[in-house]
Amino acid sequence: MNIDQFHLRSLVPTDIDFLFAIENDRSLWHLSNTLVPYTRTVLEEYIANAHQDIFSVKQQRYVLANPAQTPLGLIDLYNFDPTHKRAGVGVVIEEENRRKGLAKRALILLEEIAFNQLKLNQLYAAVGEENAASLALFDALGYVRTAVKKEWNFYNNRYHDEVVFQKINHV
Repeated sequence: MNIDQFHLRSLVPTDIDFLFAIENDRSLWHLSNTLVPYTRTVLEEYIANAHQDIFSVKQQRYVLANPAQTPLGLIDLYNFDPTHKRAGVGVVIEEENRRKGLAKRALILLEEIAFNQLKLNQLYAAVGEENAASLALFDALGYVRTAVKKEWNFYNNRYHDEVVFQKINHV
């Protein structure tokens, strides 16, 4: 598998089953503070409106796809702030395609968009202390651990710390 052939693209209507599966995967809900399942109708409306300008809606979701356009993961810019030139980033790869370098590929591609097209100064991410794969991903791509929010999230009957990463665009 040549991951250099994988690319980011916008959501399209045929992504509905993939999006429905990811958004309703209860094992991921604590990552996005989701509390209830999404209906297919709500997600279809979301896809229909996904073309909206990031400057208007302050977020943008991309699909990581293989050369056949099959979706393998999602990566988001959120809390987009054009005044301060920053945005948060979140990434999820479907379970059977994890640990293959795809999240790294998606993040590198997203950085190109954020830093070169949107001219952002920085990206940031919040990662749960127990998410070793995501901690390693952001460390490997030069994000700096700038804070630990103690007992920030509550799930699985206990509090969890959250690590804050930042990457400044020094170009």
